[in-house]
Amino acid sequence: MLYTRGCCYKRQPTGEATCHQVESCQKLSTFDWLSGMHNAALPVDIVEVRFKNTRKAYFKNVNELLLQKGDIVAVESSPGHDIGIVSLTGDIVSLQMTRNGLSPEKYEYKKIYRKVKSSDVEKWSEAIALEHNFMIRSRQLAAGLRLKMKIGDVEVQGDKTKAIFYYIADERVDFRELIKIMADEFHVRIEMRQIGVRQEAGRIGGIGTCGRELCCAQWQCSFASVSTSTARYQDIAINQQKLGGQCGKLKCCLNYELSCYIDAQKDFPQSFDTLEVAEGTAFHHKTDIFKRIMWYNFEKTSVENLVAVPVDRVKEILAQNKKGVKSESLLSDRHVPAVRSTEEPEFMSAVGEDSITRFDKAHFRRHGKKQGKSRPQGDAGAKAKFGKPRAAGQPKQTPNSNAKQAKHGQVNSPQNTSKNP
Repeated sequence: MLYTRGCCYKRQPTGEATCHQVESCQKLSTFDWLSGMHNAALPVDIVEVRFKNTRKAYFKNVNELLLQKGDIVAVESSPGHDIGIVSLTGDIVSLQMTRNGLSPEKYEYKKIYRKVKSSDVEKWSEAIALEHNFMIRSRQLAAGLRLKMKIGDVEVQGDKTKAIFYYIADERVDFRELIKIMADEFHVRIEMRQIGVRQEAGRIGGIGTCGRELCCAQWQCSFASVSTSTARYQDIAINQQKLGGQCGKLKCCLNYELSCYIDAQKDFPQSFDTLEVAEGTAFHHKTDIFKRIMWYNFEKTSVENLVAVPVDRVKEILAQNKKGVKSESLLSDRHVPAVRSTEEPEFMSAVGEDSITRFDKAHFRRHGKKQGKSRPQGDAGAKAKFGKPRAAGQPKQTPNSNAKQAKHGQVNSPQNTSKNP
């Protein structure tokens, strides 16, 4: 199974090797929303071909092959040829190139040779099987040369003549000696490509904090810049540990709902504006954007006793303050919330269980019993507790029994009263 390419490799009973695409196993698939439509102004002989993970390229169908999405083709490479999977055909390819900043007229296209044959598939599967060993060995060689770089992925060309090593580094790295050693050991042409931490996360993959596969590994092919102002617009606390993704950068999903937040707070007053009322100066602390509520109190450095003020009311007070008039209070009569009952609802169990607070009651141990210590048994235990053993037929005496008898006037023996001063 060629899982890293999103393909299924099978050998037929006749001995012929076949390969076909598996839609659910591939990364960065593209939806063709122009399928069935034709625009004569756009070239139709351009095909988008994808390779391992996030690498895509555009080729020209010079042999006029009948290609459709999912076909596996042999394409021109330098040197030799490579094996890729057709991801887009038709008019949408030119629009996709323009979206990625490429000119369909000036782009230097390479050729599509043919659809793959069984021999191509077998050689391709052998090349893919070499990638993991190449990556492990190259990391060992880089560590031996003490190079400050991390090799994150390796892609071997379909004809096993070239290998692309993707690495990340914080500074410039002189890897000329490394290339010589790897070329002698692997017997292929070596190409080094530096990528960023976001591209590395997209190539390696993983699970995000939302519980789903990383967007950069599943569908995202372009990375927009994410700044801390994006979090401020959404009133999110700037916490790098919570806002950072697996790549260490700010999460790309912070941009997804940004436009909704910007539209929702277009008419909001500035958060740093203070409100002048008869009670004093009210300072802003936080905002609930979609509920249209701003929270104020009369202490700048404290977050206690916050008052929820609707945005419309804030705008009214600011308009009065501009005229030099102080409002009587933060909330007007029509903005005062209804008084809620302070009586807590009683917990009702639907399955016949006890009260939900049954574990809140304190449990006291019985006097004289300590956890982890065993009580002496027999007459020795009685003597250790009361001084001497109880005679046969004599009623049991406790430290408080004489006190109870004295209270009711039942103590007649001086011997007994001497134990209770």
